[in-house]
Amino acid sequence: MENGASDMSTTQAFDIRALSEKIEQESRFVDLLNREMEKTIVGQRDMIRKLLIGLLSNGHILLEGVPGLAKTLAIKSLSEAIDVSFNRIQFTPDLLPADLVGTMIYNQKKEEFTVKQGPIFSNFILADEINRAPAKVQSALLEAMQERQVTIGPTTYELPEPFLVLATQNPVEQEGTYPLPEAQVDRFMLKVVIGYPQKEEEKKIIRQNISATAFPKPSKVVNAAEITRARQTVREVYMDEKIEQYIVDIVFATRNPEDYRLGHLKQLINFGGSPRASIALALAAKANAFINHRGYVIPEDVREVCMDVLRHRIGISYEAEAENITQEQIITEILNGVEVP
Repeated sequence: MENGASDMSTTQAFDIRALSEKIEQESRFVDLLNREMEKTIVGQRDMIRKLLIGLLSNGHILLEGVPGLAKTLAIKSLSEAIDVSFNRIQFTPDLLPADLVGTMIYNQKKEEFTVKQGPIFSNFILADEINRAPAKVQSALLEAMQERQVTIGPTTYELPEPFLVLATQNPVEQEGTYPLPEAQVDRFMLKVVIGYPQKEEEKKIIRQNISATAFPKPSKVVNAAEITRARQTVREVYMDEKIEQYIVDIVFATRNPEDYRLGHLKQLINFGGSPRASIALALAAKANAFINHRGYVIPEDVREVCMDVLRHRIGISYEAEAENITQEQIITEILNGVEVP
């Protein structure tokens, strides 16, 4: 029996080694993408990393930050470094669902209706200031995100692959905005909150933008087929059962904190993460390992992506709001309280 067990562990170790070598080869384009994006984006490395995690794990991203932090530029630069189609949609209060998905147009010559596809039919969609559009438009976009298809008239159309929605929202202005309901925000795999750059980075930004030379542009270094293949490889990244248990414990601690000696959080949380949070956490951790050219997930991968996966999936109570306690503080306490494998 012992020999059998040791043979199994040797085979497993060999498999992981072979997988790691494969992933090291297939993940090389990530460094190229990083290099191209850094031509236009100074600093904001965490934002670039999270964009790549969303891209590799087939998950949509919500970017939140005050105006002028290069959210739109980062998304545009990513699409320029990949040979895919890209559309930017500026969300406004008068936008209609048809402006997004398309509509039926009557052709007088042919005396029939023809379909005019909207800007959603693209590989990368930048939904700029998503919270400026009314609920009907938001739900049309979120349906396309979830189902990867759009219905115009009697016909349903598949959206192109890869399909990725990168939405931005401004947390400062409240007038003329329509906040996304929790159930809709949950469709985003990651919610990334962007902060201000460092002093040295800001100096570089100033120099780059007032320079007499032309603003640098990323070169296309990857195509759509390579991204689709990389997404499949990300799913092959090895995840041990102990890491799976760690992910489940973190998500369950958002629902039943008292089971993890975190009873004081119970009154601060209205609702915790759903099974969608567990799936997103596992996939994002695998993508993080892939970006690090590693064929297996370690606890640090889970911890690195945890904040962005969970911050929009935890509902805080009135008590938490009254005490100015944020989702980030609750997640930090959970990560410090749940045992690391």
